[in-house]
Amino acid sequence: MEEAEHQRRKIAVAGAGYVGIGIAALLARRHSVFLTDIAAEKIDTVNRQGLPLEGSGVERFFSKKELNLTATLDPEEAYRGADYVVIAVPTDFDPAARRFDTSAVEAVMERVDACNPDAVMVIKSTVPVGYTETIRKKLGGRKLLYCPEFLRESKALYDNLFPSRIVIGTDLEDGKLMEAAQMFAELLQEGAVKENIDTRIMGFSEAEAVKLFSNTYLALRVSFFNELDTFAEVKGLDTRQIIDGMGLDPRIGAYYNNPSFGYGGYCLPKDTRQLLADCEGVPENLIEAVVQSNRTRKDFITKRILELAGVTEASDAKDCTVGVYRLIMKSGSDNCRRSSVHGIMERLLNRGVSVIIYEPVLAGEGVFLGGELVRDLAEFKARSRVIIANRWDSCLEDVKDKLYTRDIFQRD
Repeated sequence: MEEAEHQRRKIAVAGAGYVGIGIAALLARRHSVFLTDIAAEKIDTVNRQGLPLEGSGVERFFSKKELNLTATLDPEEAYRGADYVVIAVPTDFDPAARRFDTSAVEAVMERVDACNPDAVMVIKSTVPVGYTETIRKKLGGRKLLYCPEFLRESKALYDNLFPSRIVIGTDLEDGKLMEAAQMFAELLQEGAVKENIDTRIMGFSEAEAVKLFSNTYLALRVSFFNELDTFAEVKGLDTRQIIDGMGLDPRIGAYYNNPSFGYGGYCLPKDTRQLLADCEGVPENLIEAVVQSNRTRKDFITKRILELAGVTEASDAKDCTVGVYRLIMKSGSDNCRRSSVHGIMERLLNRGVSVIIYEPVLAGEGVFLGGELVRDLAEFKARSRVIIANRWDSCLEDVKDKLYTRDIFQRD
């Protein structure tokens, strides 16, 4: 550990999304980090404004003058001479192929292999189970590790500084790669504020499975409380009383239990679908049920909105406008993409209902996913027959009579 603390290393991070930004900030507290991305606006923003630390609640742990960070559009500048190259590029789920699109990961690997064949490449992008071992064989036994991220929405920097655990996948029979895995674990430990972090070094595929099963369990928990809420609505029961009573059992707990319009965001939808694809040939029922439950929840929410709006026939939808208050996933987030409310909007539009959106995070005017963007909150309220909000906001107090939300606890 002393060597890792005293020897400054060069580390490259490919990908300036929330995963890449988070790991770059962590490692740049002790080492020289080069952050690279193909998106010029992301690199320009980092160079002009620095890392997005303000308002994150963790800025006190960073000194901008001491962060050893260089942002560059030139990947070879980043990769050349780096001891580690952390790959944090998108791997979206391809429905046609029924697997993650790993082409961006492989493009980084090819570039690193060409300019720095001695670097240890660390995949942080989420990949299918078995991917790292397969791609390593294709690369001729290249120095490759898999290190999944476990970051919450809007808490990426905090979760890097105070990680729940560190998991690294490696070849357990390869002494040099085991040493590289241990060293990388130490780099993460020394950059963190939390001490005595639970750390596990395991096989490549086991580490990949930890990531996918973790997110699928979280999706399962979201789905469970959403189905409880659906039951309560249909039966005319009080959802909060039921959840409060359940949560008193310490095996269940009063956490991650707030109903919503369904799970969404960057990870849960795609990770559950990838795990389901990985289960081909494996007897299972629960994984498939989690994926289907999210669709069923959105169908039910849409049905309730249409009932509240008085839309029972196609002709009823002609003059009906439903307002969507915020597209963000949860309070404190700025993520509008892949939100669960997108599926609700799509279903409403398919029924012929007009949709308007109030979302200050989105710049400009016009249309987003088929819905009209409305900048003025008063206008938005006045034009909406029904207002839907995945998460409650006090500014909606004056329109409670036409508001539909399942935010029972008004948090997260």
